[in-house]
Amino acid sequence: MGKQKINRKKIVPFWLIALFAGIVSPAIAQSNNENKQDISQVWVADNGDGTYKNPILHTDYSDPDVVRVGDDFYMTASSFNCIPGLPVLHSTDLVNWELISYALHKQPPFDVFDKPQHGNGVWAPCIRFHKGEYYIYYPDPDFGIYLTKAKDPVGPWSEPILVKEGKGLIDPSPLWDDDGKAYLVHAFAGSRAGVKSILVVSKMSTDGTKLLDDGVMVFDGGQNHPTLEGPKFYKRNEYYYIFAPAGGVSTGWQLIMRSKNIYGPYDSKVVLEKGKTAVNGPHQGAWVDTPSGEDWFIHFQNKDAYGRIVHLQPMSWKNDWPVMGIDLDGDGIGEPVSSYKKPDLPKGKVMTPSESDEFNEPSLGLQWQWHANPKITWGFPTGHMGFYRLNCFPKSDDYVNLWETPNLLLQKFPAEEFMVTTKFTFNNHFDGEEIGFVVMGESYQFISLKQINEKLKIRVVRCDNARKNGAEKELFEHGFKEKTVYFRLKVKAGAVCSFSYSADGEKFTEAGDNFNAVPGRWIGAKVGFFALRDGVINNAGSADIDWFRIEKTEE
Repeated sequence: MGKQKINRKKIVPFWLIALFAGIVSPAIAQSNNENKQDISQVWVADNGDGTYKNPILHTDYSDPDVVRVGDDFYMTASSFNCIPGLPVLHSTDLVNWELISYALHKQPPFDVFDKPQHGNGVWAPCIRFHKGEYYIYYPDPDFGIYLTKAKDPVGPWSEPILVKEGKGLIDPSPLWDDDGKAYLVHAFAGSRAGVKSILVVSKMSTDGTKLLDDGVMVFDGGQNHPTLEGPKFYKRNEYYYIFAPAGGVSTGWQLIMRSKNIYGPYDSKVVLEKGKTAVNGPHQGAWVDTPSGEDWFIHFQNKDAYGRIVHLQPMSWKNDWPVMGIDLDGDGIGEPVSSYKKPDLPKGKVMTPSESDEFNEPSLGLQWQWHANPKITWGFPTGHMGFYRLNCFPKSDDYVNLWETPNLLLQKFPAEEFMVTTKFTFNNHFDGEEIGFVVMGESYQFISLKQINEKLKIRVVRCDNARKNGAEKELFEHGFKEKTVYFRLKVKAGAVCSFSYSADGEKFTEAGDNFNAVPGRWIGAKVGFFALRDGVINNAGSADIDWFRIEKTEE
């Protein structure tokens, strides 16, 4: 494969063009600050001595897939209903990763995803490089299999096209064979299709834009490998390989199937499992090789509120079967490593996806996502003014809790323990306007500043079982005279969260009870902001978010 480098010069022109054309709002345009890369203070996988520790990303990049192009590696992951979606990350050593773009800035069908669709949308994607272009196939379990393409991984990415319509078609992976013919393997979601643990291979047009038939069933894992899903298609030494996880997200294993005929029959073998480690469900990911001939496997581990975090395993081949992790007893089934020698690749600089944000750029940092296709009125970057303007958007007429609120500006948990402090100024106009700092999941808790009876109040509110219409319960209320406030969140091991506030950024007062964060629908807990108001008005209040900083937790 030819060497393909990131052309960062394309970033600004693309977004300027897209902005004037009305394709995307400035609220989701990617950052053009090419020289700024803050290294995480709370999780760095590179040990600095030629070794790394797992996870390489203690962040919810679910269902990761990776492709090597020349000396560069690119990763994408599931994003479900969060927008922008289909993150694209870049690495030169498989350990240090940078979030460089998103392939999906508005999710179709637009009338559906303009509202929160928790757990729906982008399921396990697959990224490939073919004839000078990057391809990402992703499934929407309610609509079918989509394709988006780009000549540069930074973008622009094409508008998604529906390759195969169908309910319950998930986890596609293409293969362009040596004779030029193209195929695609996919699985089925039992919740939509009524069948599961089955893999089907279909003929595909050589340009990858449509399937030519309904496919041939090549493997049924129902009896020995339940919840078989997430297949990835490869070819090596005349064998066709399908890498696929089985046994469930939290409890499963990595299965390999191989055949010298693309339609089978396929032999199968388990090659990675938890063993005696604490890494549950080590599966669902990508095999990549390096220019020097090494092999590696990238996969996720489900860690409850922290989401599906990303691990890197050494990989080798024995009798044309892959061995992943460390095979302690010689049975060909490996166990995950906690630390290992870094891949034999040129040393690069330590990189981590962005976390903190000073809001000094003319666009939001790439770490931020909304819970639905965004509207331009939700918020405005200000660039040189040094803050992000978040507007108090009206609650829905039938508001119950934040679960159905689209204008949540959130980012992923970055480590097991961390502290977030944020500063903002509340431009309140009327009663019922509120700016909140929230830990969001199927249950959530927030600290907020709200105007009540023409006075400002600090509130702490909790909602249990938000997905099932749980009611919000106020835990704390206290008068506050200042319009500028500092909020702080501390997260301890086990995702135990505590909130506090301050008028000067020095002395913080704890508020409300501790909260045990829980996952969202197929995603980890997230932290960020909302700005809401009761009723519609033509001059709503707002908050100017000055900064958001993630640091090590204070003792």
